Amino acid sequence: MEKIEHSVMEPARNVDMENTRLEFSKGMKFIQAKLEWFFIQKGVALFIIGFLLGRALILSHLTPFALPFFASVYIVRRDRSPLALIGLLAGSLTISLANISYTFVVTVLFLLTFRLTQNYRKSDMKAVPFFVFFSSLFATLAFDYMGQAQTLTIYNGVMALVEASLTFILTYIFIQSIPLVTVNRQRVSLKTEEVVSLIILLASVMTGTIGWSLYNLSIEHILSRYLVILFSLIAGATVGSTVGVVTGLIFSLASVSSLYQMSLLAFSGLLGGLLKEGKKIGAAIGLLIATLLIGMYGESDPNLTKTLYESGVAILLLFLTPQSLMSKIAKHIPGTAEHMQEQQHYMRKVRDVTADRVTQFSSVFQALSNSFKQMEKQFDEEQEEKEFDYFLSNVTERTCQMCFKKEQCWSRNFDETYNLMKTVMTEYDEGNIPLSPRIGRELDNHCVKAKKVQDAIYQELTFYQANLKLKKQVQESRRLVAEQLSGVSVVMEDFAREIQRERENHQIQEEQIHRALQELGIDIENVEIYSLEQGSVDIDMITPYCGGHGQGEKLIAPMLSGILAETIIVQKEDCASFPNGQCHVTFRSAKKFVIDTGVAHAAKGGGLISGDSYSMIELGAGKYAVAISDGMGNGERAHYESSETLSLLQKILETGIDEQVAIKSVNSILSLRTDDEIFSTLDLAMIDLQDASSRFLKIGSTPSFIKRGDKVVKIEAGNLPMGIFDDVDVDVVSEQLKAEDLLIMMSDGAFEGPKHVENYDLWMKRKVKELKTDDPQEVADIIMEEVIRSSGGLIEDDMTIVVSKIKHNIPKWTSIPVQNMKPKSKKQIS
Repeated sequence: MEKIEHSVMEPARNVDMENTRLEFSKGMKFIQAKLEWFFIQKGVALFIIGFLLGRALILSHLTPFALPFFASVYIVRRDRSPLALIGLLAGSLTISLANISYTFVVTVLFLLTFRLTQNYRKSDMKAVPFFVFFSSLFATLAFDYMGQAQTLTIYNGVMALVEASLTFILTYIFIQSIPLVTVNRQRVSLKTEEVVSLIILLASVMTGTIGWSLYNLSIEHILSRYLVILFSLIAGATVGSTVGVVTGLIFSLASVSSLYQMSLLAFSGLLGGLLKEGKKIGAAIGLLIATLLIGMYGESDPNLTKTLYESGVAILLLFLTPQSLMSKIAKHIPGTAEHMQEQQHYMRKVRDVTADRVTQFSSVFQALSNSFKQMEKQFDEEQEEKEFDYFLSNVTERTCQMCFKKEQCWSRNFDETYNLMKTVMTEYDEGNIPLSPRIGRELDNHCVKAKKVQDAIYQELTFYQANLKLKKQVQESRRLVAEQLSGVSVVMEDFAREIQRERENHQIQEEQIHRALQELGIDIENVEIYSLEQGSVDIDMITPYCGGHGQGEKLIAPMLSGILAETIIVQKEDCASFPNGQCHVTFRSAKKFVIDTGVAHAAKGGGLISGDSYSMIELGAGKYAVAISDGMGNGERAHYESSETLSLLQKILETGIDEQVAIKSVNSILSLRTDDEIFSTLDLAMIDLQDASSRFLKIGSTPSFIKRGDKVVKIEAGNLPMGIFDDVDVDVVSEQLKAEDLLIMMSDGAFEGPKHVENYDLWMKRKVKELKTDDPQEVADIIMEEVIRSSGGLIEDDMTIVVSKIKHNIPKWTSIPVQNMKPKSKKQIS
């Protein structure tokens, strides 16, 4: 019983814990949002920063931070500048009355000069540092002049110039860093300059805490060490040591006694970054080691103990810092894992938006296709009946409208009259002229104007047939457009799915391959794995200069073949042209089959220009297309027609549209392009390089032959040439090819070239069967020679023969077994 109660209550407890966790998370987000609203939106953060910067001093009496901070806020957030000024004055008041007077005067001087010259400036952002420089210089000299009995020394001038120069530089820095603490930015990636500017601003703010202590522990030392280990934990040793150097440098300028702090802070940032894999504990250990090592030089035991206490408080603050705050800061710093995740999230959003737009376009094309198809369906028997009614109304208008028996025929005997006229029209439509005796007698008995009705029906029939044919042609064109739109929709939908395929995280495999290559003595700069799917491996590498020795093909690809348990080849290689450069190599899965081709062609009468064109196209989807096109006639015009047909076909096939739709599209273009009777045949073979399956599409072309050992198979289909009609029927013949098969395709000039041959099929089969070689080029040459010889040495038509041999893809280099790393399938390696 207790077990049953426990099993029932356990899920309820889990649900309650999950609800509690969700409520706590919502509460924390609410508090965080309120804090951001209070400090950032209301400007309280600017007041606090202004207060600390108003207290900050350099070289014991210079105050270069106040005016640059106010000027930056005035330019970036003018509505918050009064709050920043109040903070500066409040901070200056904690030092002395003279200091607050100087801050107020230099601020007013800057505002007056800046506002009075606003009509003469083109860019406030570029001009403000110069106004800050001269305002600081004049105000400092004026206060020195009045404070020293109306005299100035060279020392006063030099110090005034130093302070003005610092204000000039700090203005540029603060202008970049102020937006980071006042604006809720959508862009999360910071530039390196912005990161450094933010660090300088934070270090300058902490300078305002100099002199503060808590239980005899220095506040500035605690905050500076906390800042250093926080950034070293978030961003690593580089940023950590940079924060340490910058913070220590500014502290040393503010107080010469803090000079040794720069070494401590820099060393703490370096060690904390190196030990960041240990999380907060690792950063804390780095700070303690740096404190002990630096603190033991020239320091007495009490001071060392105090320094250790200060570092301990900084470590305590680090442990109290919530992980969510650290992650939020890390998103803004380039090079961190959080920043990379944020960038990937942004790229995924861009990818999803792009895919959605492509999908929307795909749905638009599909909707248009469905609309055209719906219009096509409406053209049925009911439409033909409607056309016949129009036809009959034209006939009755010429014959029955003024007849005295109109009422009797069309009101009392409507069905009989209607059917009789339809029968007469059907007789004429079938070519029965004159009418059969029976129909003639029925018409004479029914109608008093039988001869006139017959003549009217015969005359209107021509217009009726022409109108019907025209509407059918329009419907055929709509059907073709619907198929083309549907094909484009499918391609765009596939493209959207391809965009949606997110790159998998193959970090483990990348490190594994990198390590294996290093064990072989091959230095690799970078490895990027995009896919490990069987048959679709996609890997990019950056290698040092190889001197053109084919290192990728001879070493790396065989090694990858051993690891991935499938043949990997170099798909693309960009070698550096100088010794210190890099080579970019792309590795892909090898196809199971390859195609070798041989071509023999001859123009009519031994001319230079043939009306035949041929093409071998390797498509991106792992397919290989072999095509022959024969333009009508001979010479340049026929060559133009055939080459244009293949060029259009290639461009459409490369988009991924189905070959049947592609052929119909080409036919439509050819039929609409010109009124001349210029036609083209097309013989297309699509071969899948993964399984050697093939599809043959023949448009007005001659048969093709497959030679498999001693067996010869004929491939044929009966379709009219392209360009005759707006629509073309495409018969597809499928055939499974095998390794070592020979595919022989030819134009009609070669197929029908032999003279005194009654059966071209048998003659060509016999010649193919008698072949003693399987080299594609030799086969093409031998058949061409036989055809020309059998025609008495004459070439009476353009002749083209294309021979393709299907072979297993045998790599040039065998796989290289890698030590301590057995070949693995993609599932195992993943």
